Amino acid sequence: MECDILSKFGAHLRELRTEKGLSQTELAYRGNFDRNYIGMIERGERNPSLKSLFGIAKALDITLQELFNFECNDKHK
Repeated sequence: MECDILSKFGAHLRELRTEKGLSQTELAYRGNFDRNYIGMIERGERNPSLKSLFGIAKALDITLQELFNFECNDKHK
């Protein structure tokens, strides 16, 4: 079974956002995104572009490396 990278990334983004004390609306505002888009990313429904990922990292005041600092592996392989 393959890792669902979009869901794993979305969960990681939600964790980062909540650690910063931001709502989806506030993150969207800071990154000039639609709030619905942030929610869709967090639910693993959207595959954000590199440009969007850069904007999200900037809105969270973190590096791209920090944004991608999560594991996506399946121990049941």
